[in-house]
Amino acid sequence: MGYDGNERRVHRLILTRNTEYHFKNGVCVAVRDRGSKRWCEGHLAVSLRLEGGVKFHTNGAMVPSLVEPEPGDAVYFSYKTPSGEDRQLVTSRIEAISRPPKRDVLAYSTLGVKRPAPKGLRF
Repeated sequence: MGYDGNERRVHRLILTRNTEYHFKNGVCVAVRDRGSKRWCEGHLAVSLRLEGGVKFHTNGAMVPSLVEPEPGDAVYFSYKTPSGEDRQLVTSRIEAISRPPKRDVLAYSTLGVKRPAPKGLRF
């Protein structure tokens, strides 16, 4: 039995071979390395909107698509450099699309937050 109403879930997780891309309302909010399970806070995709996908064809052709990417496609982002140049970021192929675990969603707010060093330690 499926739900026929509007999709209300805002979080999505896209897995590629080496990377997890975490999205909220179509914007990448976090990236994590699948091998080390460490968050990549400085990753270029963080804060970029998912533009679409790149479809791979059996003849080797790759075609950008502005529809939601599916497993087998790559994720496509576009952005402007500080000098105003248009650039694109394309991931490796998507292996799976799912919902992130609640603990990951709760962790998003802690990413990028500088924590003070424990008292008594000096560097």
